[in-house]
Amino acid sequence: RLRGAPVTIRFVTNTTKESKKDLLERLTKLGFDIAENEIFTSLTAARNLLEQKQVRPLLLVDDKALPDFTGIATNDPNAVVIGLAPEHFNYEMMNRAFR
Repeated sequence: RLRGAPVTIRFVTNTTKESKKDLLERLTKLGFDIAENEIFTSLTAARNLLEQKQVRPLLLVDDKALPDFTGIATNDPNAVVIGLAPEHFNYEMMNRAFR
């Protein structure tokens, strides 16, 4: 019924462990008929803010989430994006983030 209604449909999640592409694949396997551009994640919001502010982030996100940041400059970071990525929470990375 929603598809037939004059409304925009979005699937919203706060996950930071996987890219939109991976999430789309998982939802499609569960029987959802959706497009990637209908998915809005916290990583989508982070990417939008990075682009708006024109900053270069240190990405402390799971490796599976990195595709959502393709094309974002990360050299000489002046911002930090933190997601659920325990493998990246170590002294070296935290020191880089605080610097």
